[in-house]
Amino acid sequence: MTLDPTYLLFIAACSILLLLILIMKFKLHAFLALTLVSFITAVVTGVNADQVVPTMMSGFGGTLASVALLVGLGTMIGRILEVTGGAKVLADTLIGRFGPEKAPFALGVASLLFGFPIFFDAGLMVMMPILFSVAKQFGGSTIKYALPVAGAFAVMHAFLPPHPGPVAASELLGANIGLLTIVGLLIALPTWYLGAYLYGLWAGERFNLPLPQAFLATQEVIDENNLPKFSTVLVILLMPLVLIFMDTGLHTLTVMGVVNGDATWVNALRMLGKTPIALMITLLFCLALFSKNYGMAKLEKLCGDSLAPICAVILVTGAGGMFGGVLRASGIGDALANLMSDTGMPVIVAAFLVSTALRVAQGSATVALTTTAALIAPMVAATTGLSALDLCFIVIAIASGATVLSHFNDSGFWLVGKLLDMDEKTTLKTWTVMETLLGTIAFTIAATLSIFL
Repeated sequence: MTLDPTYLLFIAACSILLLLILIMKFKLHAFLALTLVSFITAVVTGVNADQVVPTMMSGFGGTLASVALLVGLGTMIGRILEVTGGAKVLADTLIGRFGPEKAPFALGVASLLFGFPIFFDAGLMVMMPILFSVAKQFGGSTIKYALPVAGAFAVMHAFLPPHPGPVAASELLGANIGLLTIVGLLIALPTWYLGAYLYGLWAGERFNLPLPQAFLATQEVIDENNLPKFSTVLVILLMPLVLIFMDTGLHTLTVMGVVNGDATWVNALRMLGKTPIALMITLLFCLALFSKNYGMAKLEKLCGDSLAPICAVILVTGAGGMFGGVLRASGIGDALANLMSDTGMPVIVAAFLVSTALRVAQGSATVALTTTAALIAPMVAATTGLSALDLCFIVIAIASGATVLSHFNDSGFWLVGKLLDMDEKTTLKTWTVMETLLGTIAFTIAATLSIFL
């Protein structure tokens, strides 16, 4: 049965409105809200009764197939580095090399490196005691140390795999995850420098924020006698990036005709460079490296404990994929794609605006990212001439919209505010402004590159 496009678009608007009401008004968990809205949308758009559940499960399972594997492996690596003191070694060594006057920069660089495998909130909790110690030692407003650190975790969490948002978006839009890792990194670095580091220094001069009354006392006790070397931590953090680049690099050389893409050695190396395999190799390297001092039983427990906090994130991401599957099956996606095409709005601009609207309305960056990717996927599929790079730029645009204007409905807003002991007004003037700068700068870079590349 083919339904009128106007009716389908009306249902799309109602489904998003219902989603926002359930999450914001009734405080329903995003996973349950997305599942319920997916079911209702499938029913009212005329999906055959015997196909409603298979359609939902297909979208859910397809997204989880990539997201759960990458997020799980990345989280295990991050947890091992956290407990073994990797973050402390990174920060201390970089501050020693850059000097006290560059302490905010050094803390930010350490957070960028550590932010590749670890989630935003977990990374922030690990770095905060280190940040406070540095701020106490060198003086000045805590803001000038905190924003470069928080901004580093924010850009890595928003723009780079194996974090769930960009992984889910790349899965829904068909972007190459290896290429997205490289593009995301190249955009994240200048975005962080301009929007977090330089802004952090500026804000530090204007907001004299003292240290919190008490440092966080809930951190895992780190064995100072078994701290890893700086070079060891650096190898662990760079290993997956090098392996992933091996895959994308060989693919580029194959397209250029420099190497034979059918050669066994090329396929073997490219297989090792696939993101899940690269992360698995890195995790095995971590386990082998730290088992001598910590024992496999301790490391196994760390890996198990690391998975518990990410279950909700993985389920929400999968539910976003479920919603996308229903939109595709119902024809809503195609109707929305046709509408966007008729307006003449570039797909990358539409992606940013839709994501921004969802971010402002309900707060969760992950929900905004996955829902926007699901909505925009048919438009991307219907747009001719999009290259692999273009798909990556669109993912970055969606992530940019999901970053801006963090406010009272965003858990990150409260986490940063409470950890730094800031009132809401100061948090709006510092954290919210920084998040908006990060999203705007990243989108500007992505949109500009999409024109010239």
